[in-house]
Amino acid sequence: MSDAVSGIRRVTAPRGTTLSCRGWPQEAALRLLMNNLDPEVARDPDHLIVYGGRGKAARTWTAFDQIVGALRELGSSETLLIQSGKPVGVFPTHEDAPRVLIANANVVPRWATDEIFWDLEARGLTMYGQMTAGSWIYIGTQGILQGTYETLASLARLEFGAEDLT
Repeated sequence: MSDAVSGIRRVTAPRGTTLSCRGWPQEAALRLLMNNLDPEVARDPDHLIVYGGRGKAARTWTAFDQIVGALRELGSSETLLIQSGKPVGVFPTHEDAPRVLIANANVVPRWATDEIFWDLEARGLTMYGQMTAGSWIYIGTQGILQGTYETLASLARLEFGAEDLT
């Protein structure tokens, strides 16, 4: 994962049936990432912010370039690991394993305060991915509403024994 071209630029996902990766699963992940940063989708694409005030798709432009490079080279029996918007490794797996695993904004509970988290982000050590930006699956308001509904429905089941929110 070498340092590629870094810095602000316009991102547009590839379209059509031509692959820019080594397989369609990798291509799907690449297109999801890039589509989230398309100026027609992203709130502040220059700063990698997909929606909300801070929900980012990648930690930095350098990390974005490294992710894109890794996805383009990723084999069909490998998995790319992303830690808070930065690629940290490619591991041999198998064809049925996920091509990408993403873990965003994980902080050990003892230090999981807003003050510590934002300090870590300011130092480039983590990234706030919000609900869907950091996992490259932002599809607009409907996705946020659905995710919020699912969160509240889980809470209703757990705390009140309710099957749903009706």
